[in-house]
Order: sequence, then C-alpha cells, then structure tokens
Amino acid sequence: MRILITNIGELTTNVAVGEDPCGTLHDAAVRIEDGRVSWVGPAADAPIAPSISAEPWRSAPTGISSAEVDGGVEVVDAGGRAVIPGFVDSHSHLVFGGDRAAEFEARMQGQKYAAGGIRSTVAATRAASDDELRIRLRGFLDEMLAQGTTTVEIKSGYGLDVQSEERLVRLAAEVTPEVTFLGAHVVPAEYADRGDDYVDLVTGEMLDACAPHAKWIDVFCETGAFSVPQSRRVLEAGIARGLQPRVHASQLGPGEGVRLAVDLGAASVDHGTYLTDEDVTALAGSDTVLTLLPGVEFSTRQPYPDARRLIDAGVTVAIACDTNPGSSFTSSMPFCIAVAVRDMRMTVAEAIHAATAGGAAALRRDDIGRIAPGMRADLVLLKAASRVHLAYRPGVPLVAAVWKDGVRAV
Repeated sequence: MRILITNIGELTTNVAVGEDPCGTLHDAAVRIEDGRVSWVGPAADAPIAPSISAEPWRSAPTGISSAEVDGGVEVVDAGGRAVIPGFVDSHSHLVFGGDRAAEFEARMQGQKYAAGGIRSTVAATRAASDDELRIRLRGFLDEMLAQGTTTVEIKSGYGLDVQSEERLVRLAAEVTPEVTFLGAHVVPAEYADRGDDYVDLVTGEMLDACAPHAKWIDVFCETGAFSVPQSRRVLEAGIARGLQPRVHASQLGPGEGVRLAVDLGAASVDHGTYLTDEDVTALAGSDTVLTLLPGVEFSTRQPYPDARRLIDAGVTVAIACDTNPGSSFTSSMPFCIAVAVRDMRMTVAEAIHAATAGGAAALRRDDIGRIAPGMRADLVLLKAASRVHLAYRPGVPLVAAVWKDGVRAV
C-alpha cells in the first residue's frame, strides 16, 4: 500500500536539526510504501501529483478523509494538524489478574508504597486462565493504540513460579517481540526468608522455561526485592542465555542498581527516582538509557525525578507508562508526557522525544521512534496544530489517527 499524508502543519521527525532534537518540519508531507516511510519533506515537493483532492481532516466525529489518486496512492490531507512518531512504551507489565484499587485508595490516605504489594497480584494472576489474561492484555493494547502507542515492551513478573512465569512471557510474545523475563520481581511468599534459594530457581529452571519466549532479562534491584549480588546473578545468567539486560533500580531509595546496570551494559535502567551524582555521571558516560516513569510518582506520591538534571548532564532519557496494577495503572503516554513537562522539568519537545526516540533507544531499536526514509511507518495524527497540546490539554483525547507499519490502525 502507498499512502501520502500531506498538508501536515507540524511534523515531528526526531531527525535532529541544529538544536531541535525533534527535527520539526512545517507544511510537510510523508510518503509511505510497503509499511515503511519512503519520503519526507515539504508538502509542495511531495512526489505525487494528485488528480483528486482529498477532503481535509476535520475535528468532526467522522475523523479523517482520504482519496485514492491515479496510481493507487491514498492521499490523506492532515488539514494543517500535527503528526508525530508513534509512541514507544519501553516499560510495561500488561499480563496480570486482579487489581489493587484498595491499595491505591490507602496510599491516597497516607499509606506508604512498598514493593510487597506485588504478591497480591501474583495470587490473582496465578488463578486466572490463559484466555482471561489474553482478553485483558488485548484490552490494554487497544487502550494504548488509541492513545498513539505503536510499540510496547511487556514484562512478566506476576507469576513467580516456573509454570506461571513461562505462560506470562509466552502470552506476551503473542503480541510483541519486546518481551522481558522478570522472574526476579520480588521473592514470592513461598520463598520468604530464602531469597538466595529463589534466585537459584530464577537462574535455573525458570530461566530455562522462559528464555525461549523472551528477548530481555530484568531484575528489581531494590530494598525489599533483590540485593546487588542477587541482581548480578540474575542478569549474568540471562546474558549467558542470550537475553539482553534491563534493570529496575533506585525507585524506593538510593542504591547501587544504576551502577550495576551500567557495568553490565544494560539497555535501560528504569525508575531512577533517587539518583546520586555518581549515578548521573555513570549514566552520562554510558549507552544505558534512564527510563522515567511519571505515572509511578503520580500514583505513589513519591518525589518526581529531575529530568532537567539528567538531560543537562547528557543522559539519554526515555518516558514509559509502566502500566501495572500497583504503582502506575495508566496506559496513556500523553498523560505521562504532560506530567513529565509539568513535574519533571522537561520541555514538550524533550518529553515527546523521550516517549518516541528515547523509548526506541531503551529497546535498542533503530527502525522506530523517528519519521525518516527506511523507518517503520508508525505515525500519529493529532487533533491539534502542535504537539504542545499533548501537555497543554492533559486528559483530552487528541489522537485522530494512528498508522502502524503503514496500515491505518485507529
């Protein structure tokens, strides 16, 4: 299929131009062929001469209109609205049973967040059938797509026994290639006070069962979860099996998890709520992305990380939703962008770059997160003339259309 999206008022390409990391073009057009971007440039120079004019996009419930011209090219008139790359959500936990609404309500009344609440989700997840989990997973993916997310990473971590963890990564692999084995999420109740024994299970039989379905290995390196030596064992075992490392660290307090991630060449270290100067220096001198999760601080009332400090130091930053039932039950990347701009001191351009190209870097993907020739045609048309509206109008559904691999999906 060939598509020309033209009359784009503001196009975010993420192909940096000078001091503009978003590579912004105005009065632009994008041509798509066979699921990839084939051309980007001024609308006046678009490589097609329409013999039929497409009706401009309007903010009516009918959405956008298009027309087919000679040669079988579909022309979509963006009507001066903004187009951005599809969001890349590089941190989520979408396969689980139950919810923890009561826990959230208790936190809003002053109870402190702790990692131990994960165990209640484990019980509900173990009790759910495969089909129940699939249906719920598909529902979350539909929510994300409707809000502009075209690529998502999914972690296990709510099974915590061999059979349950294997089915979580297997179900995740049905919908995304970005699957993370997180058997080392917390120590389950049946291994209470026997953390090292549980690590033996994670790095042995559980890893054997899960590795064929996964691309990544992750660990929650935190007080109340896994120590630095235990976390190193988990990550090195995964690396030996061909999985690539990621790390949860410094969410509940400062620790050595960030430096462990950098030392092992992790693609991403996630949370980073409590970072020392040494952590920031280590990240800035590495290829490890720091993935910020604004929904977590919003939901737990922990302090927001200072993204300005990180960006100014030269750290590569991503934004993800961390969709999960305990600490961040949102699937909305636009919401997370708005929070990052308001409370993490990011500019709108930086936040959108972090939610697209930053997420791609956190997944070590070079085919998504940008709009440029050769890239996958994952694009989002907004119901606004500028990307600024994603932060300016929080909570408002601003996605008019989404193309995934060149196919209209929303």
